Amino acid sequence: MRISSRVAVLTIFLSFFAYGSFSIEDYRQAFPIIEPDPGHTKLRLSREGLKAIERITNPIAAVAVIGPYRSGKSFLLNQLLSLSCYEGFGVGHMRDTKTKGIWVWGAPVEIDIDGVKTSVFYLDTEGFESVGKSNVYDDRIFALANVMSSVLIYNLPETIREADISRLSFAVELAEEFYGRFGQDVAFEPAKLLWLIQRDFLQGKSVKEMVDEALRRVPNVEGNKNIDQVNQIRESLAIMGDNSTAFSLPQPHLQRTKLCDMKDDELDPMYVKKREQLKKVVASIIRPKIVQGKSLNGKEFVSFLEQILDALNKGEIPSTGSLVEIFNKGILERCMKLYNDRMGKLGLPTSETSMQRAHQGSKEVAMKAFDEQHFGRHHAKKSAEKLIEEIEKVYKNFILANEYQSSKLCEALYTSCEDKMDQLQVLRLPSMAKFNAGFLHCNQSFEQKCVGPSKSSYELRMKKMLGKSKSLFIKEYNHRLFNWLVAFSLVMVVIGRFIIKFILIEIGAWILFIFLETYTRMFWTAESLYYNPVWHVIVGTWESLVYSPILDLDRWAIPLGVIVAILLLYWRCYGKRKPGSSWILPLYNSHKDERRSE
Repeated sequence: MRISSRVAVLTIFLSFFAYGSFSIEDYRQAFPIIEPDPGHTKLRLSREGLKAIERITNPIAAVAVIGPYRSGKSFLLNQLLSLSCYEGFGVGHMRDTKTKGIWVWGAPVEIDIDGVKTSVFYLDTEGFESVGKSNVYDDRIFALANVMSSVLIYNLPETIREADISRLSFAVELAEEFYGRFGQDVAFEPAKLLWLIQRDFLQGKSVKEMVDEALRRVPNVEGNKNIDQVNQIRESLAIMGDNSTAFSLPQPHLQRTKLCDMKDDELDPMYVKKREQLKKVVASIIRPKIVQGKSLNGKEFVSFLEQILDALNKGEIPSTGSLVEIFNKGILERCMKLYNDRMGKLGLPTSETSMQRAHQGSKEVAMKAFDEQHFGRHHAKKSAEKLIEEIEKVYKNFILANEYQSSKLCEALYTSCEDKMDQLQVLRLPSMAKFNAGFLHCNQSFEQKCVGPSKSSYELRMKKMLGKSKSLFIKEYNHRLFNWLVAFSLVMVVIGRFIIKFILIEIGAWILFIFLETYTRMFWTAESLYYNPVWHVIVGTWESLVYSPILDLDRWAIPLGVIVAILLLYWRCYGKRKPGSSWILPLYNSHKDERRSE
């Protein structure tokens, strides 16, 4: 019994030990952490590989290898990890790409960096430019590798092409942008870039010279736009600055399809020597991954990766055209639409001050939207300048539209006032009070309604027109009033004598007529009459009768005249006095009536 119990305990212990050994050994393989969707347009996380990262509690660093498909990235990683093709990352010898998405070696390399134990993961990425994929997919893989890694090895066969520089420029700008969006106080710390050029020859220029020459600005004396674009790509890589290095690696063997079956002693000795140097170079530039000023452990690294991947999949990220101006184009259009919409709500015409205020407010909103959305933190300045330039162009159009609408409105008001003044010049019953009321109303209406840049010029025209109209009215006013009063006195003589037979009315009318005619004969001209105090009394009485806020005789003269005529006619024909009644005022009595009464 004792022996059997001891055997059972020993069996359980060995089982746990074996299980633990199996679990550790199980991580010594490659796991996918990022996989493509079926359409090879977006990326998704693979939980299997993330578990290998989440278990790490040390600060994490990542070494990623990027480059064209079938360029030997997986083989290179196995060499850096001192693994054979059958132990490490899968290596393919066919024309199609072997690695899909991004893979991680599950067993990190533990190294000491400045006294801190750091776990270094090695990442293998799917090569770009393979068939059956969109450019957007390649760009996302490229950018994601740049964001994740502490060291980015750009594996290139033979030489550096312009397309390689363009793609790297895009990835750096994009990665920089996503880093910046994690916080205002986060300074972008790009991955250490290692240009690794594998070539069959070692003569001629060094790799460092090749890289420097490829990234050097191209002279553009004539201002060619295509050369400007080439130089802008190089400027976007200026952020790497001293953060990059170059290394050359000869081909390990001429029979590349049999590399996985060869030992080190079968490979080119120069390759083996340079490979060991490369390992030291990579180890010397590895640093823990820093986000928001702190290093990341396994769980934090996975959380960071999830956020970046979500942003990459949801964001409107263009394919490699790769200049900042190109992938900011859509953002510029949205900002311009925002500016136009806000300015469109401003009713035209409006004052220049209101227009300027609306322009500044709309411009600030558009620039704020651009600052929140643009890509490329260092080189967005050119896109921002372009946005400001476009805003100013649109603003000039709004200014022209405002000037046109202002001129149109003020011209309509001016014409209306001019017509009003012409009408007041030909009043049936001349009235200075009515003219002044119309003059004041016209002036106030113009001041209130005429707005915009054309107001000042139309104010001068309005002032001159009103001044001329008033001078002309005053000049004609006394003459017309004099003629009216002469005619009025004669009419009242006829009415007082023959119609109502009211002697006092006739006498008053004769006095007025004699005064007007005699005075002008005595003093030679009618103009001298206009300075006489009696004339001023007559004018005041006339103005009180003709126009007041309650009654405008110029408008109602004819209707009132008709009504009065009807009443007089009725009175003359049908009106009778009661017996014994008499008029208080003297009337004309006919002799026939006297004889009849006798």
